[in-house]
Amino acid sequence: MSPKREIAWKKVSFFVYLHVGALYGLYLILTEAAWATCLWFYFLVLISTQGTGAGVHRLWAHRAYKAKVPLRLLLTFYQTLTFQKDIYDWVRDHRVHHKYSDTEPDPHNASKGFFYSHMGWLMLKKTQSTIDKGKKLDLSDLEADPIVMFQRKYYWYLAPIVAFGMPAFVPWYFWGEKFVVSWYVCNMFRYCLTLHGTCLVNSAAHIYGNRPYDKDILPTQNLLVSYITNGEGFHNYHHAFPWDYKAAELGSYYGNWSTAFIDFMARIGWAYDLKSVPLNMVEKRVKRTGDGTHNVWGWGDKDLDPDDVKMAEITHSRSSG
Repeated sequence: MSPKREIAWKKVSFFVYLHVGALYGLYLILTEAAWATCLWFYFLVLISTQGTGAGVHRLWAHRAYKAKVPLRLLLTFYQTLTFQKDIYDWVRDHRVHHKYSDTEPDPHNASKGFFYSHMGWLMLKKTQSTIDKGKKLDLSDLEADPIVMFQRKYYWYLAPIVAFGMPAFVPWYFWGEKFVVSWYVCNMFRYCLTLHGTCLVNSAAHIYGNRPYDKDILPTQNLLVSYITNGEGFHNYHHAFPWDYKAAELGSYYGNWSTAFIDFMARIGWAYDLKSVPLNMVEKRVKRTGDGTHNVWGWGDKDLDPDDVKMAEITHSRSSG
């Protein structure tokens, strides 16, 4: 039986304001916002999804590729814009999610239903089992990254400026948008959309869709979620191969613009050591379907199958040029 959870009333109050404000922002973007504000809003949504998908998820949580300082700085800025906890906290909880997917320690255990895994868990205080499992994870890679630790140290100074001050200031200052329009369109509506996009990966992509790579786990392939999140909805594949920088088997950018972003960064030399899964390895997994017990958080996990390590492909290696 699950332990009784304490409601985080401050978060509940904030979410009520957020959703009322988002509805008002939607009204304003349809009736009053300048075209430049609409473009700025779309740009903020786009880079926010990159901060989550290409940044804190594929780079830091799963170590699916490596990034030089300019890219890490850029992705840190993007991730701070999302206002979804600092990189260190996000990665720790996400690694717990992969290690103990859809069981009691999983922060957003989808076996408890759609609402809980979508937003309910955010309105409750964290369980002791989640905290305990998080303490046992090796996070030394994050602790060795000065950019991650700088953001963590100053997060509550940086986040209000980057996530709410800057988005509203730009339209108001540069093209004379009403501040109320800037605030509710570029902050409340934008933040609400990107937050729900991330939450859909935890909920819809663990409930609705097929499971071609592993039928014994809850994560699914959900194309709609992939479009909304720029590539994070191919979730059955991702849980089978969490170190693949594409987070999907696809050889194109179909529903996966985060992969296009990483590939572009590799071309200019900012991203390297891109890890992917060869076709024969995918076929091997599909044929055996798996039993759902070998869940790893990403590259470097001590429980990663040694055969998988040997067969993984690493491209754009720094030593190759």
